[in-house]
Amino acid sequence: MLTGLPLETDRIAIIGPGRLGTAFAYKFGRDDKRVILYYHDADVCKTINREHLNPRHLTEDLARRLGGMDQVPRLSPKVYATNDLERVVEENDFIFLSVTMDRLPEILNQVEPILQHKATNTCFISAIKGLTAVETTRQLITPSQLIRNHFYKLKDRFTVVSIGGPFFDIDIALGNPVCLTVAGAKPICRTVRKEFVGANRRELTSLYNFDTVGIEACGALKNIVANVKGVTDRLNLGDSIPGTLFSRSGVEVRSLSRILGGSFQAFQSQAGVGDMYITLSSDASKNHRYGSFFYDTFTGNSVETHLKVLQRIDGKPEGPNTILNVHKFLEKRNMYSPIFHCAYKIFNDERTREAIREQILQATQFDRRTKEYIGPVSRILYRFFPNLWYRRNRGVLANP
Repeated sequence: MLTGLPLETDRIAIIGPGRLGTAFAYKFGRDDKRVILYYHDADVCKTINREHLNPRHLTEDLARRLGGMDQVPRLSPKVYATNDLERVVEENDFIFLSVTMDRLPEILNQVEPILQHKATNTCFISAIKGLTAVETTRQLITPSQLIRNHFYKLKDRFTVVSIGGPFFDIDIALGNPVCLTVAGAKPICRTVRKEFVGANRRELTSLYNFDTVGIEACGALKNIVANVKGVTDRLNLGDSIPGTLFSRSGVEVRSLSRILGGSFQAFQSQAGVGDMYITLSSDASKNHRYGSFFYDTFTGNSVETHLKVLQRIDGKPEGPNTILNVHKFLEKRNMYSPIFHCAYKIFNDERTREAIREQILQATQFDRRTKEYIGPVSRILYRFFPNLWYRRNRGVLANP
């Protein structure tokens, strides 16, 4: 609960002006907000301020979509870029976070001493769709949990709102209709939805959800499935298997998000099934493209292939890092998740395209779970005791 003066809503800072951060800079600028972008490279900041375009991210895709660089819209004159993080944090009560999950701890370390001496309170708006694993326990943590844990001693000075849902950066940049999910404490979410999301509902609108952890978990886990779907699309397995991949992976996303503390209904939200649908079905998804490019450029060495794929993608997809963190968690818990296990094997272990194809078939066609429904006892366990409910990968409880 924040105490003190009301938060100023006429301006907002964006930390992480990659594709998504730049897209929201377009949006907030159109809404006549003062926007300050933080980027560590002073030369990039100078270019943004001079050209009103991001020279590193999103601009080339906009040019391809619109038919030339001269057609690309410019950022609002109210959008200003700087590499002065202290100024960014001190002058803005709302800070939009769009860094990758693996960079978030570094950013929080840099922000903490500034936050300690800041005169006003802060609302962090997290658009991060990733998970990290605690090294000692391998417990999975969502972005909002990591922020709250890191700033625990300052808990009366800040709050966190998470956004999820089916949206692509290029649609937000162009003002195409998008509906977000905004999750967190209801009062601050009401402010975020009114002041930063709902200014022009023909472009951007939102739904409220109390379940921050469930929304974040679903948003991160679907990236794993998108990586696998990108590979599957290159295998000439027909038009039917994507349906099985979508539905069976939905079971795993729903189950794991529940174990992490999400609600029973999280996957049924637009930030669950809605986000997964568009991420699996469109090349606008970095994670879908990552899977396709991984198979296309596969050399037999997963690390080498990964580095080659990153050179072809604007922005870093969250899927590969989430795969590693989820694998650690599943191994620790002995949890049966054939799609997630398949993803780990494809992007880290396999050495041939034939082995990759076989992993897809094993995950979709040879699932040990033979029933689609949940019986009455399992339903009770799933709702109230999720840590006891799931099927084990090995041992007596692994039997069908």
